[in-house]
Amino acid sequence: MLLIKNLGYVGIFITSVIEGTLIPIPNEITMIPAGYLAAQDVFSLPLILISGISGNFCGAFISYYVSYRYGAKFIEKYGRYFFISENAMSKVEKFFREYGRVSVFIGRIMPGVKHFISIPAGLSRMPIGVFCLYSGVGGGIWVTTLVLIGYLMGDNATLIAKYFGYLNYVIIFMTVGVAFYILRKPLRGALVIVKEKISTTLKRKL
Repeated sequence: MLLIKNLGYVGIFITSVIEGTLIPIPNEITMIPAGYLAAQDVFSLPLILISGISGNFCGAFISYYVSYRYGAKFIEKYGRYFFISENAMSKVEKFFREYGRVSVFIGRIMPGVKHFISIPAGLSRMPIGVFCLYSGVGGGIWVTTLVLIGYLMGDNATLIAKYFGYLNYVIIFMTVGVAFYILRKPLRGALVIVKEKISTTLKRKL
């Protein structure tokens, strides 16, 4: 909670941009406590909504623009760094084909889909105005819902503390997982080198 308080409106905007892109960080981590702090008169509720909604929209637009501008080959090449598996993308693409343009609106409020739905929208070259409308409204509803949950829970500090006690473990787990995923190849190479040096040293001693 103290971290969110220290972030301020600019920090909430930046984290919302990150959450709106392909990085699978749940909006709940920032927007619910921000709503709670608004109920405690630490933040302004309208400014929290503006920061969160605009940041979330910018993040989604970045994913859309990258997909629109650089195409499928770029996503296939670099998508693994953002945990975009072929299985996940096939499901999102199927969802997009089934519901068409409105899938952007629906997808922006669906966990497991909202981080990726901008990609098929960009790859299919959905008109920018249509994307902005559906993505902005869908993302706005999602962020507003989370903020209001925190705001309405404002009188129950015990429940908030318990909720974020569990989230701390989730954040730690995700951080370790991301670090391991990014560093797995360098670590594997380092282990091979260490093994070779140990093997060479043992052979010399024998």
